[in-house]
Amino acid sequence: MSFIQVIDMYTKNFDEIQALDKEWLQATDGKRTLRKAIIARDRNHPSHYVVLTFFDSYESAMINSNLPETNEFGERQNALLEGPMQFTDLDIIEER
Repeated sequence: MSFIQVIDMYTKNFDEIQALDKEWLQATDGKRTLRKAIIARDRNHPSHYVVLTFFDSYESAMINSNLPETNEFGERQNALLEGPMQFTDLDIIEER
C-alpha cells in the first residue's frame, strides 16, 4: 500500500533547509526510497511549510527514515526550525 508522510514545520531559515536538502539528495543517491516530495508554503503564514513525501509503502518510508544521512539531515534541520516538526502518516486508500 502506498504511503505519504506529511511534515508540518515553521522556519524563517528556509534557504538553509533547502541547502541541507540538496546535500541529503546527493548523499542518498541510489539509497533513498523517497519517490516524490512536494514542498509548500502557507500563503497566509510565510514561515509555515508543509512537505508531502511519497513512498511505495510504510516499510519503504521506514528504510528511508533509518538512513544515517536522513538522521543527520533531521538533526541539522531541527536546529533551523521554530519548534518541533509535526508528522502525519497516511496510508493511501484510493488514488484517482
